[in-house]
Amino acid sequence: MNQKLGQEYEGGARVRFLKDNCDAIEEIGFNRKFTPEEITDKKDNLAIVAIEINDVEIEKKEVMKDFKERIDPLQSRKVALLKDIKLKSEFTKEECFKFVDQDERLVAYYDCDGILVDFRPIRPEEAQLTIRHLAATGTND
Repeated sequence: MNQKLGQEYEGGARVRFLKDNCDAIEEIGFNRKFTPEEITDKKDNLAIVAIEINDVEIEKKEVMKDFKERIDPLQSRKVALLKDIKLKSEFTKEECFKFVDQDERLVAYYDCDGILVDFRPIRPEEAQLTIRHLAATGTND
């Protein structure tokens, strides 16, 4: 089988020759090989597109960096707020007032607003009444 037919004809004359001498005309799909000029043109276009993509990627990184700088503090604040909402409280450290209840055998801690913030069982060293404790309360009960 010949690799090429009607090469002695140009353009429309070649198409007429092929049409006149074929058995049938059918539409089929196939891969048409590119000419060396078409390959060179595609490579040039690829280089242009690659440069444009690189420029857009650089611009994207700069924009994403700006967005990251803007969103990171918001994300941190969101995490803290979600934690506060979930726990319905926050950890704080402040001076509290300790009260030892000998009868109940408990130690209670109150904040400056007089709200109970913590309590626990009395420790052995706290169970003993001291002269200082008696003097501070003014009673010996």
